[in-house]
Amino acid sequence: MEKLAAYFEGIPSSHRSAILVGGIAIFWLIENAFPLFRFSYNKYRHAGINIFFTLTTIIVNFLLAFLLVKTSDLVVEKHIGLLQWLPWLPLWARFVTGLLLLDLIGAWLIHWIQHKVKWMWKFHLVHHTDTCVDTTTANRHHPGESLLRFVFTILAVVISGAPMWIVFAYQSLSVALSQFNHANIRLPEAVDRILSLAIVTPNMHHVHHHYRQPYTDTNYGNIFSVWDRLFGTFAKADQDTLVYGVDTHMKREENSRLWNLLHIPFQKYRTPSSPAGGNQTVRQSDNEGM
Repeated sequence: MEKLAAYFEGIPSSHRSAILVGGIAIFWLIENAFPLFRFSYNKYRHAGINIFFTLTTIIVNFLLAFLLVKTSDLVVEKHIGLLQWLPWLPLWARFVTGLLLLDLIGAWLIHWIQHKVKWMWKFHLVHHTDTCVDTTTANRHHPGESLLRFVFTILAVVISGAPMWIVFAYQSLSVALSQFNHANIRLPEAVDRILSLAIVTPNMHHVHHHYRQPYTDTNYGNIFSVWDRLFGTFAKADQDTLVYGVDTHMKREENSRLWNLLHIPFQKYRTPSSPAGGNQTVRQSDNEGM
């Protein structure tokens, strides 16, 4: 565990880049070979739009990285946050606790809030407009949303008292898991049933990208599935009946043109339509598997 802490304490930028690029490459190849849906789209053009937003996210995080480092150093120096108040915890327990808190506040909570606050939803909407969800969708975030998520990451560091090595480990795991659970693949039901007890799987997160409520307002998790199970937002759905996108922006010129995507947060708010009927059913599971 000490070696892991030492590695992430000084993880080279090249290694962090390799996780991002390598993850996309690996899941890109897997979903090409074993796709859940065979989309009739230009995969490279689609990836180009999502990679543009990946680059804007990298820029936002790079420009503000000094704040993250300063905050983490400050909470350690001033003994602020849960981990700093529990120095007797073994290193592995500090690591797991730190990951859980960073995921809860820096990912699940801000994600849930974005679905409840209209002006925040308009930034997050860009992510949901993707009608061909694949591994590149993981990084499709408007620069405004990237800023919001960064603020909540800072908040998570303050509350958790996480040292920088745990923050770097969390960010690396977050990138890899996000690319995994957005990938255009389906896990065998038996495998998904086991994995989804702990982590967010593609089968689980795909439901969140269904184009209508209440499907959109379930499965907010990023790394750990425990938060959706705990807070009653966990749901399952038949993967074959899913329709990706968001019902307010289903036209191609609205969800596939970069200029429009950048302007969505500044357009008039649109009210979602009523839930879909027919065979597009979702099963809410408040505490399934707990």
